Amino acid sequence: MKVKIKKLHLNAVLPKYAKSGDAGMDLTCVEASYQGDLVTYHTGLAVEIPQGYVGLLFPRSSVYKTGQRLTNSVGVIDCGYRGEIMLKYTRHVSNAIFAEYDIGDRVGQLIITAYPQIQFEEVQELSSSIRGEDGFGSTGV
Repeated sequence: MKVKIKKLHLNAVLPKYAKSGDAGMDLTCVEASYQGDLVTYHTGLAVEIPQGYVGLLFPRSSVYKTGQRLTNSVGVIDCGYRGEIMLKYTRHVSNAIFAEYDIGDRVGQLIITAYPQIQFEEVQELSSSIRGEDGFGSTGV
C-alpha cells in the first residue's frame, strides 16, 4: 500500500521497518520541545492516511531504558489529519532510570491499519458467554 508522506523538516527521516515482517515503522526525532515533565518529539513528517485506515503511534520496546511513557498510551492519527507526526512523552520519577531521546534517535513506531466502520445496535440482552461479566483479573494473574 502506498501512503503519501511529506517532509516538513530538512532532516526528517522517512519511516521504515527495521526488519522484514515488522508491524511498526520506526519514527526518528528531528527536534524536541519541553514543557515541565513533558517532552514532545517532532518527526518533521506529515502523512496522508487513506480513508478507512488509521495511523497508530506506539513507543518502541526500548522505551523502558528512558524512564518515559507515551502520554496517551497509543496515539491515533485519523485519515483527515495532515499535521506533523509528534510523540509526547512524560518523564516519570518513580523510575530511577531517566534518559531522553536525542535528535536522530528512533522515538516511536507507526502502524497503519484498516478499521471497520461500526454501527451499534441497541438490544435488551446480549448473548451469553463462558466469561460472562467477569472483569479485571478474571483470567488469572
